[in-house]
Amino acid sequence: MVFFTRFWRRRRRCAAPGRWLPRLAAAVGLALALAVPAHAEGVLAQGAELEAGEDGYLLHAGFSVRLTATLEEALLKGVSLYFVTDFELLRPRWYWFDERIAEGQFQSKLGYNALTRQYRLSAGPLYQNFDSLEAALAVLGRVRNRPVADRDALRKGAEYHAAVRMRLDVSQLPKPLQVSAITSREWSIESDWFRWKIGP
Repeated sequence: MVFFTRFWRRRRRCAAPGRWLPRLAAAVGLALALAVPAHAEGVLAQGAELEAGEDGYLLHAGFSVRLTATLEEALLKGVSLYFVTDFELLRPRWYWFDERIAEGQFQSKLGYNALTRQYRLSAGPLYQNFDSLEAALAVLGRVRNRPVADRDALRKGAEYHAAVRMRLDVSQLPKPLQVSAITSREWSIESDWFRWKIGP
């Protein structure tokens, strides 16, 4: 009887959630972190949202952009890289195809000046210089205040599906490199579509 009592108390101590639950959670978290592969090269969508402004809806999105070794070498040799952010806004309809409410494309150009050893990121007439590629890619991945839809484009009480992605526009590469882009992932990088719902 004494043995049984000691055995039962030992089991109760081992089974107390306060003792083993935090350790189990930490072990599971470490295992998941090791199981998820690190983002090496390419474009990774991190999130997006629409904001209602005075004149319409504005797109905010975030991407992690990392060039392949081939693209980085081409950039240093004077090849400009054009990145395009695609956006679409749909209203689902059960009786027919989804209604396209709005869509848009935003282009950014990334170049390198060998004389100044600076990277230049430009969007239309606006541009900014950077001393490092990492800094330029960080700004490239931040999409802010992009107008995508009129104020009256969305109706209250309706549900909408939005999607955004970023990709390297291979059609803007020099012709010889466009052929390589068709057959090699080193020349063609893009994110998956990031999708989210708006409304009820």
